[in-house]
Amino acid sequence: MKLWHLIKRFVGSVTAAALTNRELLEVQTVLLAAEQRLFARLAIADQRHALLVLRRFDELMPSASVVARRAALLHDIGKTVTGLGTLARVVATIVGPRTDRFRQYVEHEQIGAELLARAGSDPVTVALVRGDGEPTTVNALHKADDI
Repeated sequence: MKLWHLIKRFVGSVTAAALTNRELLEVQTVLLAAEQRLFARLAIADQRHALLVLRRFDELMPSASVVARRAALLHDIGKTVTGLGTLARVVATIVGPRTDRFRQYVEHEQIGAELLARAGSDPVTVALVRGDGEPTTVNALHKADDI
């Protein structure tokens, strides 16, 4: 299962197209201004993935709050600090935190939560990105991210 997930993410990363203006507007209607600036730092493939996770999350939890929907869009924001490319991310996933950058990649949820807290995100969004919070919502986020 993990290998299949890595293969799908790798192919998605190398074939990802930039978000359209309509898709960017969809993102902007969910995120706060400071969160939008963080989202813009994501690689194209990560932006595309985040939007797909949001859409899957919306299907799983159609009445979710906007702060939970923000967490769906920003769940990988901590990956922006690593500077790792697609292939290095695959290696980091396989070998674990053997270098500082690989450790940052493995710990991207905690790092992302810290970035969001500094940006003034709602505490619920921060907690969900960290993997904490209401269990049904956390499980739905994880399921939506299992692409």
